Amino acid sequence: MNPAQSLRKSLSVVAGDIAHGFMEITHNSFALVGLAVMFFGLTIGLQPDLRQAGQLQLMEWLQDHQETFSSLVTGTATDRVTVMDPKDLPKPQIAVTQWLSRKYNIAPEPMAALVSESFAAGAKAKIDPLLILAVMAVESGFNPIAQSPMGAQGLMQVMTHIHSDKYTRFGGTLAAFDALSNVRVGVKVLQECIARAGSAEAGLKLYVGAGNMEGDGGYAGKVLAEQTRLQAVFSGRPVPLLAPEIEIQPVILQGDGPAAVGALNNAQREP
Repeated sequence: MNPAQSLRKSLSVVAGDIAHGFMEITHNSFALVGLAVMFFGLTIGLQPDLRQAGQLQLMEWLQDHQETFSSLVTGTATDRVTVMDPKDLPKPQIAVTQWLSRKYNIAPEPMAALVSESFAAGAKAKIDPLLILAVMAVESGFNPIAQSPMGAQGLMQVMTHIHSDKYTRFGGTLAAFDALSNVRVGVKVLQECIARAGSAEAGLKLYVGAGNMEGDGGYAGKVLAEQTRLQAVFSGRPVPLLAPEIEIQPVILQGDGPAAVGALNNAQREP
């Protein structure tokens, strides 16, 4: 056995002993990360042939422990579900959660998370959180994977291709289908629309893409009516689940040429 082979064998034995001892003492997944970094650092300072052999061993070791690292990064399935116990909410928010849960056939735990997020985002954007929930109700019926024929996506039906930059901090445009990410982006878009239009009603008209049209097909009226019902629920007043609804008439874009496409692409556009 030549000196290089002897050194490689010694390093392998030492690394194995360190790994075994480390795991026996800590039983912590982060120890795996530390061990990998330490071993990689050792190989960097070796001769080229030894460094290559060490890197190959490191890659094999990382592949063997891929499942451990995956669970470390992503957590359990429960950790990835957007839910919370409705009992953890203030009493008025519990009432809103229960009412929406029954009306839209959504489990109370994910609905409680959406209610909580709406109140947090609304306070930050200075928008009534019940208006935010009303937009979700009308836009998607609280379906986080909804998509319109025009490409509006998620709970608040944000035009993802127009607002792709807003999803950067959430990891990219696929976050449009993550409930909380979609709410945060949708609230930002709604805030911009209201600021541009000067009122909630006019802002809703911009939000639905009817800013340059005479009417919005009843969209703003339906959202505001749902907001009014939610305000009554929040105040503790009884509100029937099957209250009269305002029928939304589709917004008709004249023709299918450049003018119509331009009007659609202006929906939810940046100020």
